[in-house]
This record gives sequence, C-alpha cells and structure tokens, in this order.
Amino acid sequence: MVVTGAAGFAGGHLVDLLVDEGLAVDAWHRPGSEPGPQLKRSNRVRWRAIDVLDVDSVMQTIEESRPDVIFHCAAAARVGLSWEQTENSLVTNVRGTKILLEAVHRSGCRPRLLIPGSALVYRQSTSALPEDAPFGPSSPYAVSKLAQEQLAVRFTAENGCRVILTRSFNHTGPRQSPFFSASSFARSIARIEAGQAEPTIHTGNLDTRRDLTDVRDTVRAYQKLADHGVSGRIYNVCSGHAYPIREVLNRLIALARVKVKVQVNPSQFRQNDTPVVLGDPTRIRSEIGWVPRIPLKQTLSDLLDYWRQALTTSTRAGA
Repeated sequence: MVVTGAAGFAGGHLVDLLVDEGLAVDAWHRPGSEPGPQLKRSNRVRWRAIDVLDVDSVMQTIEESRPDVIFHCAAAARVGLSWEQTENSLVTNVRGTKILLEAVHRSGCRPRLLIPGSALVYRQSTSALPEDAPFGPSSPYAVSKLAQEQLAVRFTAENGCRVILTRSFNHTGPRQSPFFSASSFARSIARIEAGQAEPTIHTGNLDTRRDLTDVRDTVRAYQKLADHGVSGRIYNVCSGHAYPIREVLNRLIALARVKVKVQVNPSQFRQNDTPVVLGDPTRIRSEIGWVPRIPLKQTLSDLLDYWRQALTTSTRAGA
C-alpha cells in the first residue's frame, strides 16, 4: 500500500499504525527533504522521494508498485498560510490529487483510495455539522479541499474506482507542527521549562472552540474507512465535542513543571477565525464503528512530552 505525504503529521502516524499491524508500506515524501528521525524505520517501510506534482514520477511509481490501497495524505495543510500562498494550496491539493487519480486510472489497477479532506469546507455554524451541511469555505485552503473532494467524487462516478473521502476535523498529538495552536502551546511550555523562554505565553483568541481528536485516533479512522467505507461516500472524522482553546491551554499549563503566565494579544487574533468548529460523528460511528479512544488529557500529555524530548535532543545536538 501507498501513503503519500508520509513524512507529514497524519501521514507519519498512519505509517506507524500500518507497520505496527504488520503491513508493508510505500511511504512517499517530498524530494529534497529527508524523513525526520522520529519517523518509522522498518524493513516494512520503503521511503520514496516522490513529488505528487511530477506526472511522470507518479505514473511510473503507481505502474511499478500497483498498490491495493492508497492513502493520499500529501497536502498543503496550513490554513493561515493559504492566504499568502494561495497558488501553492490549489496546485498541491487539487492538481496533485488529479495527477494521482489519473495515474491510477491509466495504470489499470483498482486500489482503494482514501483521500482525507477538511471540515473547513462547511459553512460556519454553532451546531454540530453532519455531512449534508451546506458548504461555505472561508479560506483558500478550504476552497482547495472542497475542489479536491469534488474532483474525487467525479472520478469515482466516471471510473468506478473505490474512493472514500473524509472531512477531518481538528486533530493534534506528538510531532504536530508548532504552527497549530495546541502544539504551539506545548512547545512554548517546554521551552519555558528548559529556561529557553520567558515564563509567559503570548496568544491570540482563546474563546474559539474546536472539535479535537488525537491524531492516532484519526489515522485509525482512516484505516477502518479504507477497509469498510462506502465508495464515493463522505465521512466526518470527529469527536462530536468542541473544546474551548482556552481549556486546551489551561490543561497544558496544568501539566507544566514551572509556573506559566498567559498574555492575550488582540493583535494576534485572526481576521477569519471561525468561532466554533464542531462535527457530527453519527455516520462514521454507525457505519464503521469508529470512536475516539484517546482522551484529551493523554493527547496533551504526550504532545508536551514530545516537545520536551525534541528540545532536549536539539540542545544535545548543538552542544
């Protein structure tokens, strides 16, 4: 099987899950960058430098490997950056998916494809969003994910391939980029504990609420959907509970080994920040039997421990 974007956050955890279950994985990563030392090294993982925008490379690799399952996790995933790099979001998320789908079609193989999408394709709402909620993408990133999704739906109808689609809500955990709030908070606390920063976290709006799931639960949903999901069907991957970001920060501070202060700076508020992002998990629970297993307390503890270890390793390397 293939995992594109395997050196990324969700992709890396998905490789871990698949390998731990005894499966062999072709793990695609961006050329020019080596997979980090925290990523799985095993004789069951073949790391391959494949650019999803390189038509010939994707076509040749699919024809050679003829995978039975493809998890297409490669994406431009930073919402805020999509305003500055709109073209990159559209090209990576839409054209990259088109190239992969066309390669699958031309190869004649018929793998199961799982394509993770985003809950940000929905119109803003304070209620839990089911899969038939109206669209209302509010960022270039969200537009690109909606276009990716519709492209895959059309491909499924026209070519008869089995494609399962998700609208994934927020997920966090170890190895997440510090550009995302929970990971940013955890990294700041680890730096304060290590004496590398003043004991104050400067933050933006803490009143937003997010449906938050551990990334390890999220990728477990991807595997179950690839095995049991209905082709052409869209599934929310979410917990059904929206946590205030303030609560996430307070829980992390409660885990800190030193006293940490918080300074809210209105200048850091995002102009297009959605107040509430909450999903309805009824479909995935009733049809697939997936529910999150890892409580938020454990997720945040593991995330903070990851940053503590990462800073310790970085300090030793620089010594």
